[in-house]
Amino acid sequence: MTTRPEMYRFHNGEKAVLPFETGEYQSRITELRERMDATGASAAVFTSMHNIAYYSGFLYCAFGRPYGLVVTEQDCVTISAGIDAGQPWRRSFCDNITYTDWQRDNFWRAVASVTGTGKVIGYEGDHLTLMQRDKLEDFLQPLTMVDLFETTMRQRMHKSEAEIALIRQGAQVADIGGYAIRDAIRAGVREIDVAMAGRDAMEAEIARRFPDAEYRDTWVWFQSGLNTDGAHNPVTGRTLKRGDILSLNAFPMISGYYTALERTMFVQEVDAAGLEYWQANIAAHEYGMSLLQPGARCSEITQKINAFLQDRDLLQYRTFGYGHSFGVLSHYYGREAGLELREDIDTVLEPGMVISMEPMLTIPQGAPGAGGYREHDILVMTDDGNDNITGYPYGPDFNVVG
Repeated sequence: MTTRPEMYRFHNGEKAVLPFETGEYQSRITELRERMDATGASAAVFTSMHNIAYYSGFLYCAFGRPYGLVVTEQDCVTISAGIDAGQPWRRSFCDNITYTDWQRDNFWRAVASVTGTGKVIGYEGDHLTLMQRDKLEDFLQPLTMVDLFETTMRQRMHKSEAEIALIRQGAQVADIGGYAIRDAIRAGVREIDVAMAGRDAMEAEIARRFPDAEYRDTWVWFQSGLNTDGAHNPVTGRTLKRGDILSLNAFPMISGYYTALERTMFVQEVDAAGLEYWQANIAAHEYGMSLLQPGARCSEITQKINAFLQDRDLLQYRTFGYGHSFGVLSHYYGREAGLELREDIDTVLEPGMVISMEPMLTIPQGAPGAGGYREHDILVMTDDGNDNITGYPYGPDFNVVG
């Protein structure tokens, strides 16, 4: 009986065109190695979708299987399951090892073939499960382990020129989705029908702009009436009717890079109470965008918007933070939690960061003007201010439709 391999290299086909040039990934790895050296790590074992995609270009689909990226002083290797054949190698700028299913834990055997044993191993404390951490210790027998979660997040928070260019295109695609959604809105249609119109328009535009990309995970959350009370409420089959408050949420995904457009809308008419809340939230939105300046602290910005809303007796209707970072992240994975507009985040804004301003007020059912009011723009921090890269208009002049 022929012995089946634990792992092998399946370099099938030619390397694909990745979202960035090879030099961009090499620069990221160079900085990563500097950060590893500062922590004492001789090898990094990444298991998250966001860090693997950020450092290698490969965005995996786990389906219950572990995936990884191993970086040492000499090597950079993605570790993937046999079910994906040569695609992970084609979509990585670096080397790739395929592990087999023929026996349990071949993933960790493949990782150990790159790291060796007895080393200082860096890992992601925000992602590695207790079970997988135990296996890491069993197979790699580390001298010690260091958590690279914080330092890699800090690296991802500062965008390169190439990343900002891609994010700009994502914001433009989101605008296209917004216009398609607006065109589909009318009394009598379902939320799902409007959402599909926006999603289809964005996916077609992404394919036009990025003919060599992989296409997945672009989506729309379009909510109406009571369904607008939460920012991340899923799409339903609810039918729109005259006077409904609407929430437009368009999310294009380009090679793991997520952007967003979010707008308050109404079907055909808006009542007086709704208009007052809407205009108040727009005022908070505009004030918040003016505060996004280099040198400002996230917590201080948050407190100033809090005071703005408190002065208008609206702070009790706020339910979450006012904005967050953009980059390799999505609703499925990733979060650059060090760059969020919250009371407990003291990060100082710097040129090259990308952040949203997205205040939301939720008025409970039964009260005049009930519903969720939300606007969302993406801003790139510059040397002397910010650059708003969202183009779709906000406010009642454009967004009372149908």
